[in-house]
Amino acid sequence: MQVLKTKIIAHLVQITLCCISFGAQTAEENLFGDDLPTPVKKSAEAGSGIKGFVQFEAARTTASPDHWSKLRTRADLSSQGKLSDNVKWKLGARFDYDAVYSINDFYNSDVQKDQRANAVLRENYLDYSAGNWDFRLGRQHVVWGEMVGFFFADVVSARDLREFLLPDFDQLRTPQWAARAEYFSDDYHAEFLWIPVATYDDIGKPGSEFYPNQPAPPGFNVRYQQELRPERNADNMNYGLRLSTLKNGWDVSAFYYRSTDINQTFYREIIIAPTPTLVYQARHDRISQLGSTLAKDFGDVVLKGEAVYTRGRSFTTLNAMDSDGVTPQNTIDWAAGLDFTLPAESRFNIQIFQRQYFNYDSDIISDKRENGYSLLFNTKIFNNWEAQATFISSTNRTDWLFRPRVTWSFERNWRLLVGADVFKGPPTSLFGQYDQKDRVYSEVRYSF
Repeated sequence: MQVLKTKIIAHLVQITLCCISFGAQTAEENLFGDDLPTPVKKSAEAGSGIKGFVQFEAARTTASPDHWSKLRTRADLSSQGKLSDNVKWKLGARFDYDAVYSINDFYNSDVQKDQRANAVLRENYLDYSAGNWDFRLGRQHVVWGEMVGFFFADVVSARDLREFLLPDFDQLRTPQWAARAEYFSDDYHAEFLWIPVATYDDIGKPGSEFYPNQPAPPGFNVRYQQELRPERNADNMNYGLRLSTLKNGWDVSAFYYRSTDINQTFYREIIIAPTPTLVYQARHDRISQLGSTLAKDFGDVVLKGEAVYTRGRSFTTLNAMDSDGVTPQNTIDWAAGLDFTLPAESRFNIQIFQRQYFNYDSDIISDKRENGYSLLFNTKIFNNWEAQATFISSTNRTDWLFRPRVTWSFERNWRLLVGADVFKGPPTSLFGQYDQKDRVYSEVRYSF
């Protein structure tokens, strides 16, 4: 244990020095952020210029063999303004280059090609206001849920999952090309959403650090086919309706969302000869979701809750006789949490959550009811130092994620972040599948 502690500390020092040495070359954080609460956040005044950040991120995986798993430079840039009093716009893009895929051969060529360099559009839209109506057309975030650590009611935005759920959610979310109309009347709000061409979760390529590898019995090889994305036609368009109200301090919403699932379902084929092989292909089911959220501010305590019923999604089955390796399971996911504002600029959040399967098939990996909880504590140590720790765990089995980190705002618009991600659990569990992916990491960011 002492050797392991010494090794982790050595890695932390190494990547922190690497980030500090790079800090003078980096540039800064988006002052507006990518997340857009509902109702739609109004654009900034015209002539706001270019906002954003540039940061350098380093991560080293500590499991054997230990290796650099990220040496990425990221620039996130945006600008917004208005064409008239009723028409506003926003443009944004992100550029990544990860040198880790150039300095070693730990990853295969498909992973290197996928993650070495990326240029993606972020939010790019037009806003139009007319009386009680607001319209937004273009690539945009649609945030319907705000629980800590997981996406429950936040069913619309796709996600870049090539680092699992570890990045901040404003970096994790991927905007959708959508048309959105919102109607406001006193304490009531209605939102209509249409996504003609959907964006789906990016899980990377087989062999990458956090690829969701599928189960295989001893003696079988595993092969992955290219992901099957839905055709761009009317049958695969997404649409939804969300209604909300604020009464006596209670913020309550309900929604219906019909979509081609942003999540991947891995369908399976078994080949016996010449070598027993499981062939998996990621596909996207057509699903329907009914959900609700609530929030209530009690002063120093905020209550939040979310629940989503999903129909049409399939899950991996361990039954070798099943023809495609998946079985349909309707589910309900719910979460409830309390957020406490504490003295000394501190915050404590506790959540409980559950997924329940209907018409339960005992051959799937999960139990009929999967239960868990999360704890988050955040506090200021000094004027420009902040510490945070997050712990998320299943109660069905030993399966958890622990995330301590420290942030130092050492100059105006500059920050240095140092942390660790520690996974524990069996190989088929949510966190345990990455049991050998423990890492230490650091970021230097300059915001402008």
